[in-house]
Amino acid sequence: MQDKPYRDFSSYLRALYGCRVQKITLDAGLSCPNRDGSLARGGCIYCNSRGSGTGAAARGTSISRQIEEAKEALARRYKARLFLAYFQSFSNTNAPLPRLANLYAEALSDPDVVGLSIGTRPDCVPEPVLDHLAGLARDRLIWLEYGLQSAKEETLRLINRQHGVEAFSDAVRRTRRRGLSVCAHVILGLPGETRQDMLRTAELLAESDVQAVKLHLLYVVKGTVLHDWYAQGCYRCLEREEYATLVGEFLSLLPPEMIVQRLTGDPHRDELVAPAWALEKAANLEAIHEIMRQRGLRQGSAR
Repeated sequence: MQDKPYRDFSSYLRALYGCRVQKITLDAGLSCPNRDGSLARGGCIYCNSRGSGTGAAARGTSISRQIEEAKEALARRYKARLFLAYFQSFSNTNAPLPRLANLYAEALSDPDVVGLSIGTRPDCVPEPVLDHLAGLARDRLIWLEYGLQSAKEETLRLINRQHGVEAFSDAVRRTRRRGLSVCAHVILGLPGETRQDMLRTAELLAESDVQAVKLHLLYVVKGTVLHDWYAQGCYRCLEREEYATLVGEFLSLLPPEMIVQRLTGDPHRDELVAPAWALEKAANLEAIHEIMRQRGLRQGSAR
């Protein structure tokens, strides 16, 4: 873990490839079954019409072009030599397999791309898609990123996830049977959740066959149901110290070998409503590290 009190993703990738490996965020122009009417319309309460995407697909920018543009910027900023193609916006297994296979192949055709990280819903991974990804994993690094968000069923209903915890557990089982790695997404600060609720999510992940976790702060984005709730005074955002403390306690419950891919989200400045401190990534990471240092917390220290 070097000087960090958790096992970070950057160090994991450097150990695999011997150099800096950087994620490239891609927008494939796909949708989500919780938006397109397959399950419901409107999506989760915190998600807007862009689904955390860059809008690149809507502008007609191909996957290859998105990668090429990002490589240049990331090489300058981070001295990265290799890259992981991250299909981020919406549900990136939500299309017929031939279309998905073409998208994945286009990303992997770049000689500097070592693998894929595919963000999707746990109820949106049919067997043929998993089989295809298992084939790609024979000589590439393949991660499936599943949005769990919370281990509390009541919360999942409230935020309109349209799936329960069992869907996540089932997706993990089916994915791991094929030897594919799983990263779970969790949101801290969801409406109505107590500290105990959030730490119970950490305990569930610790008991699951999950190889990595991404932690996200719940921030308010324009044009969402959560924005309406916030404007009506029905939702209060976490303060930075609250969030930093929750992250430290959450990590202390995870197995020390689990990889921590992210400790907070990166809101779009022009979309963010609150809290303003969510934009201060360096200060937020520093606050987490300081809280963990003060309290003597490390990943796995409370197990």
